[in-house]
Amino acid sequence: MIYIGLTGWGDHPILYSELSTSRDKLFDYSGHFPVVEVDTSFYGIPSLKSVEKWCNDTPSNFKFVLKAYQGITGHLRDELPFESRNDMFNAFKECARGFQLQGKLAMVLVQFPPWFDCQNKNVQYIRYVKQQLTDFPIAIEFRNQSWYLEKNRGEMFKFLQENELIHTVCDEPQAGSGSIPLVGKATSKEAVLLRIHGRNIHGWRNAGNNQNWREVRFLYDYNEEELEEIANVILELKQQSRDVFVLFNNNSGHHAAKNAKRIMEMLNIEYSNLSPKQLNMFEGDF
Repeated sequence: MIYIGLTGWGDHPILYSELSTSRDKLFDYSGHFPVVEVDTSFYGIPSLKSVEKWCNDTPSNFKFVLKAYQGITGHLRDELPFESRNDMFNAFKECARGFQLQGKLAMVLVQFPPWFDCQNKNVQYIRYVKQQLTDFPIAIEFRNQSWYLEKNRGEMFKFLQENELIHTVCDEPQAGSGSIPLVGKATSKEAVLLRIHGRNIHGWRNAGNNQNWREVRFLYDYNEEELEEIANVILELKQQSRDVFVLFNNNSGHHAAKNAKRIMEMLNIEYSNLSPKQLNMFEGDF
């Protein structure tokens, strides 16, 4: 199956009913898409109460891609807000298990930072993460080009495949060592993840100097030709894996939902068993 969705559910105005409050947004979102990325878990591990609410707000076949906490991925350079690394992993595993027990965990996304390059100590750290999160499907996203150099690429894919790790395919600006190429390669027959970040080269290169870096980096609206290219990549990936998860992350200008819906049209995808869309106050039969 091809699952198309977005990163986060809280900032996509075209998806919400006029009567919706912030508590209704996930329900409204799940009337349009069958999968979403939980990106807030990167900044802080959600409580089981939150996980339970999110699962209850979505249909039985809805899926969550849970983004790994920044202390796991190496982004957090300050002291960990846990007594030990084991405590951190245990807290995250408890959260992931909450989704898993409801049958709603698609995978855990482990997105490494741009300085996480292809060298032995980092390969060993991936093994360690796999060992810690062994009960869950894990998708690996690199953000350093060295993993895709000709001398490393084949061994990298072999390593992911042998360790039952899902390759995260990315569409993003080609802006030097801190970005990776679009390579439509799956390493698992069960699932593959495609994350779509936009192609804003200027924003990607200069976002680090801006306090609102996310707004700069992910400001991009895909045109028809670019969406056709992505649609072809999705079809290629579908030949390699049973399930293809596609997440649009280009939402600084609220383009993600529109682009995702257009891709669904191109691929003739219509989902069933979504949440019912809420009617506006004066719509419907009386």
